[in-house]
This record gives sequence, C-alpha cells and structure tokens, in this order.
Amino acid sequence: MSFLEVTAQLADGFLTTLMIFGITLVGALPLGLLITLGSMSKVKPIKWVFKTFVWIIRGTPLMLQIILVFFGPGLIFGAKALPRLVAVIIAFIINYACYFSEIYRGGIESIPKGQYEAGQVLGMTKTQIFFKVVLFQVIKRIVPPMGNEIITLVKDTSLARVIAVVELVKAAETIVALKSIIWPLFYVGAFYLLFSGILSVLLNLAEKKLNYYQG
Repeated sequence: MSFLEVTAQLADGFLTTLMIFGITLVGALPLGLLITLGSMSKVKPIKWVFKTFVWIIRGTPLMLQIILVFFGPGLIFGAKALPRLVAVIIAFIINYACYFSEIYRGGIESIPKGQYEAGQVLGMTKTQIFFKVVLFQVIKRIVPPMGNEIITLVKDTSLARVIAVVELVKAAETIVALKSIIWPLFYVGAFYLLFSGILSVLLNLAEKKLNYYQG
C-alpha cells in the first residue's frame, strides 16, 4: 500500500477526529458553564444534583459513557439506537462539560471577595463587577488547566473506535490489520503530535495575551 493511499485513508479518519474535537468544544464549553452555575447554586437540592452528576461523570471512564449512550436507549427504553458518531459526540460533550465546569468553578472561586466588595463600594452592579472586574481574571486563571483538558480531548477522540466510529486510530488499525504493515501507526502519532503542537502554541499565545490581568 503506497504512502499516498495510506495518507488518504488516514486523512478521512482525521476529519472525523477533528469533527469530534470541534463539536465537543462548541457544546461542552457553554454547557460546562451552565453546570458550574448549577453546582454553585444557593438552592441546596439543585446544587447537590449538579454536584452528584459531575461526580458520577468524572468518576467513571469515558469509554463506558460512550457505550452507555450508544446502547442505552435501545436496551433500556427499546428506542432506536443513536447513530454511532452522534452517540460519541453526546458522550464527549457531557464528559468534558463536567470537567470544564470544575475548572470554571475553581477560577470563579479563586477571585478574592474583596474585589466584589470594592466594586460594590464604587457603585457597580453585580453584572458590571463580573464583566469589568472578574471575567478576564477568571479567563486568565483557567486558560492553563483548560488547555490541558483540550489537549487531552485531542487524544481521547481515539476512544470513539470502541463503537466502531472510524476516526484516526481506527483507520490506522484497519490498514495495519489488512495490509500487515506497522508504519501507519507511527504516521498516526505524527498527526496527533502536529495537532497537539499547534493547539499548544495557540494556547500559549492566549495565555501571554492575558498576562496583563494580574490577580
């Protein structure tokens, strides 16, 4: 099998990997913020429902969650199974939203209460305090841990193959099994290294841009 043929097949798998990665971020970032608001609610039943949900999701393997989302509707409710890629994306969004929610919560709680009080003394509303004083400090503090989770997401996309979604690693496995050649696996490593490297550079640039927000 030629280098170009392998590249074409891996490129198809990589497009699926990019799709999982991109849609997960788009869905998980705002959902994570909603979960944060729920877990920080002053209404205790709401707070503990969200906290328990986050604890369950973070305490169980993502692979298990993918399997449950894919097989669960049919086995539990007798419903039609979700398309494989849709099941993967739903599981990823829920999983990463819970991880992101804890990062958001840590960032918000790390801001000294004195800054809120100072804003109130100056006659600012809670909304003004959050957007003009707190927000960028929170963003600065959460960029490093958020970056780590985003890099982890790149690698976790390979778990989609557990329900036979043909992402990058699954595409390479198929080639290796059919053609009895090993080098496509190293080629896959290059894809991941390049993608992770680009993301790392972008995240470092974002962190440097926010360096002037001290707190």
